[in-house]
Amino acid sequence: MANESNTPKRTDVNTLGEFGLIDHLTQRFPLHHRSSVKGIGDDAAVIDHQGAFTVVSTDMLVEGIHFDLMYTPLKHLGYKAVVVNLSDIYAMNAIPQQIMVSVALSNRYSVEAMEELYEGIRTACSVYNVDLIGGDTTSSPKGLVISVTAIGKGHKERLTYRNTAKVGDLICITGNLGAAYMGLQILEREKQIYLSDPELQPTLEGHDYLLERQLKPEARKDMIEAFAKADLVPTAMIDISDGLGSELFHIAKQSGVGVLLEESGVPIHEDAQFQAIDFNMDPITVALSGGEDYELLFTVDPKDLDKVKYMADIYIAGEIVPAEDGVKLNSKGGKLHDITAQGWKHFDPSKN
Repeated sequence: MANESNTPKRTDVNTLGEFGLIDHLTQRFPLHHRSSVKGIGDDAAVIDHQGAFTVVSTDMLVEGIHFDLMYTPLKHLGYKAVVVNLSDIYAMNAIPQQIMVSVALSNRYSVEAMEELYEGIRTACSVYNVDLIGGDTTSSPKGLVISVTAIGKGHKERLTYRNTAKVGDLICITGNLGAAYMGLQILEREKQIYLSDPELQPTLEGHDYLLERQLKPEARKDMIEAFAKADLVPTAMIDISDGLGSELFHIAKQSGVGVLLEESGVPIHEDAQFQAIDFNMDPITVALSGGEDYELLFTVDPKDLDKVKYMADIYIAGEIVPAEDGVKLNSKGGKLHDITAQGWKHFDPSKN
């Protein structure tokens, strides 16, 4: 007979009800900011930003489209759901301060499962110093849906948009690209192997960096702080969530400019390069069309070159050119290629 003490506790969410579940999951979320006048518990949250510009962004994650729970721990999922939204606020050169989280879940999710999800949310709130101030829960006929709204503030003269890049500006990229996508490829490969033979154990050793970039990404809060310290205001900025190529097209289209990207200037992590080659993929293609890196792509006026070149983890990767020159990649071999904005297609079988 099985030892009942080893059986995980499972509490049906219906035993708590909607408001009971909200109270249960959010009771350990203290407010960090005086600007959070009213948090959870009323019809709406109240935020006092004392005259500063309020910046709001929202994003939704859908089970089977944006995440696969076969290899995504719920705690990691909660953390990532917050981070991907905070990244949008940082991409405006603003500081996030509050989030709202809405969840739709089917009856296969227990209270304990939701506790795991919200523990990841709580950890992200602590790491990035943001307040959970509200949200909603509802039932779903199938699976799990998470919607997060991030709210931040920024000073009018420092807010950075996508449509303000100028010809002659330098193109800069933070961190490195491609690792998150290669982490996903490894997880998808091991999933398929497991489905074909459940007796086989996954082979994940040696891929820690790639897997962490996929399962637990980080937003570049440090870069926004570095910009402020260096008194640097980018001329345009966007976060790299859908692949570098797609983000370059956003800036080019909205600013009415062209792009000349130097392949030699695109930072790709060594592990991502080796894994791409192992999967018969071109590393630069992975960087351009992969996704979920959550690094920052930004442009700066050439007069700010001295500020940028001495900042850590920033790479100068090209130049903004006239619109008629198009969006081009100058390969390491010296040939110009058109960049195509394929964007990020979650779990697209053609990319496996």
